[in-house]
Amino acid sequence: MSPAPDPALVEINFDGLIGPSHNYAGLSLGNLAATRNAGAMSRPRAAALQGIAKMRANIALGLTQGIFVPPVRPDHGWLATLATDFAGAPRHLQAQALSASSMWAANAATVSPAPDTEDGRCHLTVANLVTMPHRSHEWQATLRQLRCVFAHPAFAVHAPIPPPFGDEGAANHMRLCARHGAPGTEIFVFGETGGPFPARQHRDASEAVARAHRLDPTATLMVQQAPEAIAAGAFHNDVVAVANERVLFAHEQAFADRPGFYAALRARMPEAEIIEVPAAAVSLADAIASYLFNAQLVTLAGGTMALILPREAQETPSVWRYLQTLVAGNGPIRRLEVVDVRESMANGGGPACLRLRIVADPATIDARFLVDDAKLDALSALVAAHWPETIDPAMIGDPALIRTIEAAHRALLDHLGLAGLLSN
Repeated sequence: MSPAPDPALVEINFDGLIGPSHNYAGLSLGNLAATRNAGAMSRPRAAALQGIAKMRANIALGLTQGIFVPPVRPDHGWLATLATDFAGAPRHLQAQALSASSMWAANAATVSPAPDTEDGRCHLTVANLVTMPHRSHEWQATLRQLRCVFAHPAFAVHAPIPPPFGDEGAANHMRLCARHGAPGTEIFVFGETGGPFPARQHRDASEAVARAHRLDPTATLMVQQAPEAIAAGAFHNDVVAVANERVLFAHEQAFADRPGFYAALRARMPEAEIIEVPAAAVSLADAIASYLFNAQLVTLAGGTMALILPREAQETPSVWRYLQTLVAGNGPIRRLEVVDVRESMANGGGPACLRLRIVADPATIDARFLVDDAKLDALSALVAAHWPETIDPAMIGDPALIRTIEAAHRALLDHLGLAGLLSN
């Protein structure tokens, strides 16, 4: 008999606040939206307010909500390791130093809740993100922040897996369980090849994270992402699959060995419910363009589940038809919540990209990183006052823009009482 779920443990969604340097430089090879929108005018203020509105909608659904703050940008320390400064750096290094990609908190770390680990602590391993230069220098600031948020002894926060073993965090990790506070089965999804695009998650990295987290090998599955999914633009598993409690919601073409994976999952967890979207109903191209699977799949107070979807899913006919049929049935997913995160979507990140899921007792978390409506009101006012309204990528080297971005970040840290704790 499995242990009873710990009632103190709840799922907390920590969203990355979209930073004041949000721009469309097109830095992410294999991310079709990011490369398609390269050079477009971004709206950092609107982007951050859209993200805050999504957090507010989560709270209205009865979910517990947290926040991560963006790191200092430009990353002057990283540029110094390249023997340059921002003013003297080539344009491509300026763009990489200014990237706001930490907004996608699903890439911050891989998380194993306490019920799954040998020592009964919640383990987090910061992602190294080595595949993409603009993300490869995020981990130092992320490690500092996670060790601040999760300083309680209930957590163990690990430094990244070393290069060259690419690790992109929770975007390539799923967990199935009877309840969030009960022991679960952890699924690590790695890539081997992606046609014209790099596979970002290495099996060696996933296996190292599982060892660091002291997981039971019999409750851990290593699963290969389908090469055709990577080639089609599913640069992370969370673009083609998402899990919540006992439910796996996935595209038919998500995994290299569907039958083998599904058989192993059912053998480990007979109660698992697999909802597979047929390619005949929703093509891989439509799934990726709409970010159908980059929805947040969450459990509501009554025990039913909801999908928190980007507006692009509603605007894709094949996807919306499928979803209407899905929620009309007798399955566990009964509710659709549509959110507007167009600024994030245009850079290649949907609702699930913007959050990191942590199963923990909220009392063990630094309260400065937990939010309610009043805190979000104050953050909205701060963003409205300090974030740039627009950024033209052609102007990313403009000293006046850089001063605005850095002043906005200082105002944020001062507001949250974090000045001096998270600075580079």
